[in-house]
Amino acid sequence: MPRYFLEVSYKGDNYSGFQVQKNAVTIQSEIERAFNIFFRKQVSLTGSSRTDAGVHALQNFFHFDWEEEFRQINIYNINSILPADIVIKSVRGVKADAHARFSALEREYNYFVSFNKNPFMNDRAWFFPYQVNENLLHQAATFIKENDNFMSFSKQHTQVKTFQCQIIKSNWTRKDDSLIYTVKANRFLRGMVRAMVSTMLQVGRENISILEFKALLHRKLKASADFSAPAKGLFLTSISFKEDIFL
Repeated sequence: MPRYFLEVSYKGDNYSGFQVQKNAVTIQSEIERAFNIFFRKQVSLTGSSRTDAGVHALQNFFHFDWEEEFRQINIYNINSILPADIVIKSVRGVKADAHARFSALEREYNYFVSFNKNPFMNDRAWFFPYQVNENLLHQAATFIKENDNFMSFSKQHTQVKTFQCQIIKSNWTRKDDSLIYTVKANRFLRGMVRAMVSTMLQVGRENISILEFKALLHRKLKASADFSAPAKGLFLTSISFKEDIFL
């Protein structure tokens, strides 16, 4: 049976996360509902990178198996059924053993922090009305890149076999009155990016020292970090795969 990768973009404000949950509206449940309406049959989607309630994505993926050839015109048809805050960007044929989650090589996130109140950024950035030492933020971001175990930045009750993550990129950039944290890794733990952001901002405010932050990175105790960063500032921006899985 042919397998396809479905690329999707969405605003997460109105959803209880990416993957299907009981008694909750999610990105997956809305796309499966749209397929059912248009094709009059069920589709089973498998997600690539889970995002929590309220988190946005410029790019995320599902894979699904389909008995017949998926016609590209159907992307338009399904998008006309989906809510305005979800869009299917592409549907591409892949090899039969390609997996949206396990075939992914790297994932990249951006987190937006705004220092001035802005009604046009309210749903897309964390309004943070405090002065921060940007040099300390850059130092903390460098320490993150040098680390490979993030147990202290993982939420409680996270069921994973390992807390090892290979960080490929970790940096802060300024744009006008905002700061953007960019992080790329082979994998992320539940709540990890938001925990890194809010804890680094505590370093920037000098509420904790850079040495304390470095010690926290090496602490083997779940949920030791600060998890106060809200979901609305977080964007999954890209997921990369080996090109040879695509047909």
